[in-house]
Amino acid sequence: MPTANSIVDVPGITVGQATDLNRLTGCTVVLCPRGATAAVDVRGGAPGTRETDLLGPGRLVQQVQAVVLAGGSAFGLAAADGVIRFLVERGYGFPVGGIRVPIVPAAILFDLGIGDPHAYPDASAGWQAAQSASDEPPEVGCVGAGTGAVVGKVLGISRAVKSGIGSAAIRITGGATVGAIVAVNALGDVVSPLSGQILAGSRHPVTDEYVSAVSQLIHAEPASTVGTNTTIGVVATDAVLNRDELVRVAAAAHDGMARVVRPAHTLFDGDTFFALSTGQSQTKANPVAIAVAASEVVATAIVQAVMAARPLGGLPAARSAHPRVS
Repeated sequence: MPTANSIVDVPGITVGQATDLNRLTGCTVVLCPRGATAAVDVRGGAPGTRETDLLGPGRLVQQVQAVVLAGGSAFGLAAADGVIRFLVERGYGFPVGGIRVPIVPAAILFDLGIGDPHAYPDASAGWQAAQSASDEPPEVGCVGAGTGAVVGKVLGISRAVKSGIGSAAIRITGGATVGAIVAVNALGDVVSPLSGQILAGSRHPVTDEYVSAVSQLIHAEPASTVGTNTTIGVVATDAVLNRDELVRVAAAAHDGMARVVRPAHTLFDGDTFFALSTGQSQTKANPVAIAVAASEVVATAIVQAVMAARPLGGLPAARSAHPRVS
C-alpha cells in the first residue's frame, strides 16, 4: 500500500525496497546519490549499525549518498554492500584521488524471530532495492525493512503483534519539507499520540487483551528479548542544515518515537535515527521548526507502520484484531 505525504516529498530523496515475503525479511534504501549532509543519533542499548562514526562531529566527510535500513540482524548490514556497488556503477561517491567512494551508513533490526531465522537481506537485496528506488510514494506496512518487524514482545514473540514500516511528511512555513521513514520493531507498545491508547502491543496469553509493556516491565517478569528489538529510521529535509543542526533533528526524531513507543530506548532495543539535508530548497529554515516537524513525522510514520501491517508469520496485526487493554 503506497502512502502519500511520505519521505519522497523531500526533493533529492528517493526510496527503494526489497521484500522477501516467503522468509519475512527485507531492506529499505533511502537514496540521495548527489549527496546529503547527514547526522545520526543512536539511543538504544543494542544497536546494529555501519558507518555511524563518520557522522559524528569533527569528521572529514559531511555527506552520504544513501542510508540503508535492513532486517536480518547483524547479517543484514551486508545489504549496504550492494547499495555501494550500485552507486559505484553510476559514478557517485566521495572523491578520493581518481575514484569515488560511496558513503552508505546502515542500521539493522532483528527479524529472525519469525519467518526463516537464517534469512537476511544481502548485497543483492541492497542492489535490488537501490535499483528500484524512485520518487513515487513508497509502499508501507510489511515491506522492505519492515517485512519481519514485530512490536509488543514483553510476553514473548508468540504474544506479539505484526508491525512494519511507515512514512510521513510535513511542509513547514517558508516552504521546506520534512519527511521520515521508520521501520518499527520495538520491545514496547505503539500507542496513539493523542489518547495514549495501545494500538499494537503484547497480548495476554488467556484473554488476548493488550498488556501494558511499561506495567509488565515494572511489576512483572518480562520474557527474555535481549537484542531482538529496534526502531530505525531516516528523517530528511530539503532545507539547508549543517551537521550540528542535523544532530538536533536526529534527537528530535527520537522524541517523536518516545511519544508513541512505550517504553522506548531500552537496553534491549537498538533505536537509531539518521537525519539528512539535501539542501535542494536553498531555504535556510528555522532549525527548531525542522526539529519539531521531525518529531511529528516520526510519530505519524510509526503509527502508520503498525496500522498498515497485516498478519504474517503466525502473528495478528493491529488492523485485524483490536483487543482491549487489560
